[in-house]
Amino acid sequence: MAEKKVILDHINDEGEQTLEVYQGHGGYKALEKAIKQMTPAQILEEVKISNLRGRGGAGFPAGVKWGFIKREALGPKYLICNADEGEPGTFKDRRVMTVKPHIVIEGIIIAAYCMGLDAGYIYIRGEFFEPYQAMDKAIDEAYAKGYLGKNILGSGFNFDLYTYLGAGAYICGDETALMNSLEGKRGMPRLKPPFPAQFGLYGKPTTVHNVETFSAVPSIIANGGKWYSDLGTSKSGGTKLFGISGHVERPGVYELNLGTPWKEFFEDIAGGVRGGKKLKAVIPGGSSTPVLLPHELEGMLLDYESIASRGSMLGTGAVIVFDETTDMVKVAWRAMKFYAHESCGQCTPCREGCDWFYDIFNRIYKGEGREEDLDKIENLSKFIGPNTICAFGDAFVTPALAFIRKFRSDFLEYIKKGKYGLKSGETSHA
Repeated sequence: MAEKKVILDHINDEGEQTLEVYQGHGGYKALEKAIKQMTPAQILEEVKISNLRGRGGAGFPAGVKWGFIKREALGPKYLICNADEGEPGTFKDRRVMTVKPHIVIEGIIIAAYCMGLDAGYIYIRGEFFEPYQAMDKAIDEAYAKGYLGKNILGSGFNFDLYTYLGAGAYICGDETALMNSLEGKRGMPRLKPPFPAQFGLYGKPTTVHNVETFSAVPSIIANGGKWYSDLGTSKSGGTKLFGISGHVERPGVYELNLGTPWKEFFEDIAGGVRGGKKLKAVIPGGSSTPVLLPHELEGMLLDYESIASRGSMLGTGAVIVFDETTDMVKVAWRAMKFYAHESCGQCTPCREGCDWFYDIFNRIYKGEGREEDLDKIENLSKFIGPNTICAFGDAFVTPALAFIRKFRSDFLEYIKKGKYGLKSGETSHA
């Protein structure tokens, strides 16, 4: 099966980031169709038929989410494009924003028209200055062409779009923490309910999707929901962007039909393990998803259900490959160091638990660990994941448990031999 191009079509063409070239490839035709030939109800129905699921990690059906917004609600209603791509191992959205920003904007405008929204914000990760510049320039072009602003395409529909550069906080990938950040508050998740569709940005109805989700919308409107759905599986419609990195021959961003066999993607498209070495492990959806062993990958399909059946998650589609030479204790240690740094500190189980986990992994990595440390991680996990406001607790507990359970012998070897992996001068909370 060849790599399918829906979002990434023409991505390597010179000038694709410009309005002129994007329009030359059919850009904004879907927006014109949506506004001039379809009602909001018809657009919503096509998105539901498409079986498009949120591509930010949770996989919630987009059509259902759009239906939560009440068009008749009084006052302003908002849209947020979550471009705070902070999951370690993930780099697909950055690629789309930099090279094909207009497909993101077109999808956003169609979604806003469907839900009757007044304004939108693209919240971009602080380090992504190049994508930030690309999106800003594309927005200016869209305004100049009449795709944004007042009376879009003569429809009477008004919609304004802005970019917002965050400060690089991982927690702002959570949609409610992101909204707090946009409001000028500290980026900390909110308790739910109320949900964003009723009480979101500035207390008004709000819909949040990530870059990839919005980028799929123009093709759905142009070709029909069934066309898009048929590209994937019965439960996971369309294509998915996968960013593969690590010990692989051809790292990069690929677009595949959901349901593509893992073996086909890894061996035929990405070229397999770099240098002919043996595969040791794979993280399938970003660092917060449990690591999988080679035998667990056999027969696996790249969709939400198949990966879940193996005990992990599709997540953001960030595939990280480890060959036989990888020190998995060091991988786990580095992941826990990241999460200890990124906790917002709002919930006691998460604030304290992150540091406890890192201290234990750090102690083992320094060669000062004890065998009971492994059992301590297991016991502590019961009091963290289910007891936090957002999913951050699960984001570090779940992969930590997977590392310990699947590479217990590696940890025991560290404990037995007293290996020391830290660089000179590096300490517990460096």
